[in-house]
Amino acid sequence: MTARFPRAIKAAALIAAAFGVVGAVPASGAGWQANDDDALLLELNYRQFRVGDPLRGYQTPTGVCVDMADLIQTLDLPIRLDKKSRRATGWIFTEDQRFVIDREANTEQSMNGERQISAGAIHDTPEGWCADTDALSNWFGVVFRPDIGNLTLRLETSRKLPFLEAIERKSRAARLRPAQNFDLTLLPQAEVPYKAWRTPSVDVLVQAKWQNARLAAKGNGTELQYTALASGEVLGASVDLRLASDANALPSSLRLKAYRNDPAGQLLGPLQATQFAVGDVQTFASELTGNSAVGRGVMISNRPLARPSSFARTALRGELPPGWDAELYRNGQLLAYQSDRADGRYEFLDVALLFGDNLLEVVLYGPQGQIRRDRTDIPVGVESIPAGKTWYWAGAVEEDRDLIDFRKSMIDPLTGWRWGVGVERGIDKRTTVGLETQSLVIDGQRQTYLEAKLRRAIGPMLLELSGAEQFGHGRALRAEALGRIGKIRFEAETLWVDGGFFSEQITRDQRHEMGLRLYSEFKLGRVNLPVQAEAHRTELKNGQVLTNWLTRASLSMNRTALTVELNGRHTAGPGPASSSDGTRLQVLGNTMLGQVRLRGETTFKLSGAARGFELARLSGETRLDEKSDLRGDFEYERATGLGKFRLGYVRHFDRLSLRADANADSRGGIGLGLSLAFSLGPDPVDGGWRMKREKLAANGEAAVLVYRDENGDGRRQHGEEPVEGVGIEAGFLHAEKPTNAKGLTVVDGLRPFTPVVVGIDQSSLEDPLLQPKGEGVVVVPRPGVTAALELPLTPTGEIEGTLLGIDGEPREGVVIELVDERGKVLRQSVSEFDGYFLFDSVPYGAYRLRLGPASAAALEAEGELGVSLRVDRKNVTARLGQVRIAARETGPARLATGP
Repeated sequence: MTARFPRAIKAAALIAAAFGVVGAVPASGAGWQANDDDALLLELNYRQFRVGDPLRGYQTPTGVCVDMADLIQTLDLPIRLDKKSRRATGWIFTEDQRFVIDREANTEQSMNGERQISAGAIHDTPEGWCADTDALSNWFGVVFRPDIGNLTLRLETSRKLPFLEAIERKSRAARLRPAQNFDLTLLPQAEVPYKAWRTPSVDVLVQAKWQNARLAAKGNGTELQYTALASGEVLGASVDLRLASDANALPSSLRLKAYRNDPAGQLLGPLQATQFAVGDVQTFASELTGNSAVGRGVMISNRPLARPSSFARTALRGELPPGWDAELYRNGQLLAYQSDRADGRYEFLDVALLFGDNLLEVVLYGPQGQIRRDRTDIPVGVESIPAGKTWYWAGAVEEDRDLIDFRKSMIDPLTGWRWGVGVERGIDKRTTVGLETQSLVIDGQRQTYLEAKLRRAIGPMLLELSGAEQFGHGRALRAEALGRIGKIRFEAETLWVDGGFFSEQITRDQRHEMGLRLYSEFKLGRVNLPVQAEAHRTELKNGQVLTNWLTRASLSMNRTALTVELNGRHTAGPGPASSSDGTRLQVLGNTMLGQVRLRGETTFKLSGAARGFELARLSGETRLDEKSDLRGDFEYERATGLGKFRLGYVRHFDRLSLRADANADSRGGIGLGLSLAFSLGPDPVDGGWRMKREKLAANGEAAVLVYRDENGDGRRQHGEEPVEGVGIEAGFLHAEKPTNAKGLTVVDGLRPFTPVVVGIDQSSLEDPLLQPKGEGVVVVPRPGVTAALELPLTPTGEIEGTLLGIDGEPREGVVIELVDERGKVLRQSVSEFDGYFLFDSVPYGAYRLRLGPASAAALEAEGELGVSLRVDRKNVTARLGQVRIAARETGPARLATGP
């Protein structure tokens, strides 16, 4: 953001400034007249940012004046400057700060009141009005500090002015927007070694309820329930522990999982696993046999962490504490809604994937107004598994059983243990084969399966053929195709069942099935309209034929997301028709009405038995102030004839959130509730413990030390002091507080096992001569674990020289790159008409110069200029003199130093 003046303008301005300072100055400014000797061209700077174009101005006997029209345009101020009436009218930064200059009446009106225009405040120049910087500071309520030596006008303010916030937002957005094919492995990687013990962080939710006899099961009742999630490390493994109680505050289940995840696949030596878990784990789904299951057991795999559960399908599971809701989005399209369940989990088991990118986002809404987002990016393309790569998984699970269950009654004792092993291998870039076996307990009897599959890319389409054998029963074959034709993405499938084959994926009475799903997006002005249509036909062994169809359209604009779904079912053939037959209309949506966030779901049956309204849910939230929220919920189900109402008030404190709510139903039931949510964890900044309302156990965090790197080597040595007041960013997250006097701060809420760049927020830097050393450090967060990082701020210098062509003449318009020690291009400069080039604000360090690829090709020259240099405390300004380009055939370029 720092300006580079052409050499001639910079030299002329410096000479003019020198004459203005050294030359004779009149004793009074009254007789001063604008002249070329006093003319200035000033760069307006705010922190490390350059604001707008250079401002015209003059050195006056009493200071420096700046052209008012230039300043008004640069700051985008709604001020009208009328030279005829000699008036300036408008407002400054906010509408309540009226600004009026009346030179005929010799009065000024600003945020400091109305008064006479002081002598020397405004000078008439050929360009217009030239206002003294002291007068401007008084009128605008900020400080304009001229620096003639550097030809800058520094703007200093502690207020968050609108145009300054816009500059910071644009700068932040530019840093967040990754370059095409940006590779995080090129940046420094933070090592966060596992330890034998890391004190866990704990997320706690406590709920107390009272209900009258109409609402409670047996008479007036009180309930006290809690859940606690703890995350830490024990014996070199991540450990998650979730303790939940029943309504009487007695422990009901204890889920415990010890695991390690490594996106790079470096676990367990030669196994090169990406994940290994013992305790409460989740297995993978197959195409024809077993579903994904959760329970106590063991699991290992080297599959990518975001790998789909099966071809064109995936399952999403996670923690959903009592009182929380979950919404599922795919590529911004609202697909499903789920309220809290008794088991404390959310499950979206059959999420369809599209050919191309699939950004799946589960948005969780908490009872204290919390919003948490779980994002998973699953690309489905031609190359499913890299050629020559083998992926595997193996697991054994006792389904739906927590590791430690305090309940006396057993849940579905016929499910039993299940186990499976699967292997996939990439034959070439377009072909994948796989083989797996699973042993399940279905209806109290163990069933064993062997399944094989072949996946092949054909043009813009993926085709998968899979077959499974159920020992002693029969077999099943499936063919699926997933691809794109123009703007339409499609999925087609067909299934054949032979003999008595059945599984968790295929029912006992299925014989044949076929289906087609189409997905596309249409443009309505600036709005995208995703549309989906699908149809399925299932033939049963008794001759019945079931036909299902669905159309879905979604609209997302401004602050509204709306999905309308129309689906139907029809039964034909022998046997009675199903009560589920008919057409249904379902509407899902959320929007903002003023300051109220509304989320709702409703279902109507349009044809078939029991037509009419079926279900409605509506919830609304609004923020009363920065720390208070109000939420209301309504639900009615026609089948039960029961309407439920709930109103809740949430108060956010720094260390906890408190919710009080009242509920009632249409049968006279009433209830009251009080819930408390907070987190406890080690304090990485001040030591000891800290208590926060944000979740510390479910997410990762980074404790960052910022220091002044005096020698620019990127490593902290003795005597290199910490820097206070620096903001830290990690992706879209920011530290709540800048660094303290020890140079420390912490960024909370990092998504576990997702690499993120933690760097310095350059908009927070007060000193433009201090710059970050590099873009930051990549860290892979772990739940409840603090990653300790050090980020250097280094002083900066300049590099200048004159570029000569192969013929020894100055070359204009040539791109020159400044390359750091890691081979990364730090800056680019373009030589001017006389060959002059300049790199400013260059952090201390070692560099080399080379031509830009396009310039080197056009000049038929060597890319490297043969210039190696170092910017440091002893060499703040590196003056290279003449740098000559070498012809490509003459070998390395040489450095020629001119006078």
